[in-house]
Amino acid sequence: MDYIAVHIEVTPFSEERAEIVLAEIEELGFESFSIEEPYLHAYIPKEEFSESALKAILSAYATGEFRVSYTTELIMEQNWNALWESNFEPIVVNGLITVKASHHKNLPPTKYTITIDPKMSFGTGHHQTTHLMMEGLLELGDAIKGLQVLDMGCGTGILAILAAKMGAKAPIHAIDIDHVCFYSTKENAFINGVGEEIHVLCGDASLLQASKYDLILANINRNILLEDMKTYARSLRPGGKLFISGFYLEDMPILMEEASKHSLKLVSSRERDRWSMVVLRSAIHRNN
Repeated sequence: MDYIAVHIEVTPFSEERAEIVLAEIEELGFESFSIEEPYLHAYIPKEEFSESALKAILSAYATGEFRVSYTTELIMEQNWNALWESNFEPIVVNGLITVKASHHKNLPPTKYTITIDPKMSFGTGHHQTTHLMMEGLLELGDAIKGLQVLDMGCGTGILAILAAKMGAKAPIHAIDIDHVCFYSTKENAFINGVGEEIHVLCGDASLLQASKYDLILANINRNILLEDMKTYARSLRPGGKLFISGFYLEDMPILMEEASKHSLKLVSSRERDRWSMVVLRSAIHRNN
């Protein structure tokens, strides 16, 4: 499948402004995004791209506190992996996790090695939020063994794969609304030898069942977290934990306010370059 890459320049640039634009154009069918100052890069299958629809949305930014301009680029199917390979360097998290692509060879060993071929989906560990979530899982250590885990908004499946390698109870559930992420997670799970341990579903939070999980991982964005917090809370077993990320430090108060409405208590938080990750715990005893 051929893709159109849209490179949107945001002036003056901030990640928050780029994410505002991202939220606006996401409904047009874009399947993947990346932010690299001063650009928001967006990718969409060629046959689904409507430049007139894109122009209609971006025209709203002709005046205001920031402006946008864009260029487009055709990415042929055979060039997509080459594009990722040229930009994907292996990373090591806390000396314990190596995240690499399949073409990376002869790297120093760590406790966990995860091979990710991202295709058109998110989750190579390079983004601050994925890094924070992996650190949170490492902090759990052996306590993750035997836990029923859900990776909500799984992207490439990197968090589900790490949970499986750390000994979480099979099957680990991985859910994403994007069909590209669905297939990417399936493929990456088998590449990492945990394909039989991860059950991948395509859909949204409506797929969740009450009191099903001991641990839910939700690295998404602020608005979806706010919208689905009640569902996450219902889906946790008493005393279960919810890891959330995908939002800035300044968004914590509104998220904590919503969490408290559903008997979720703050356990801990961490921050990386203004991005936040929070651990919440469900009440030990509750009325459903």
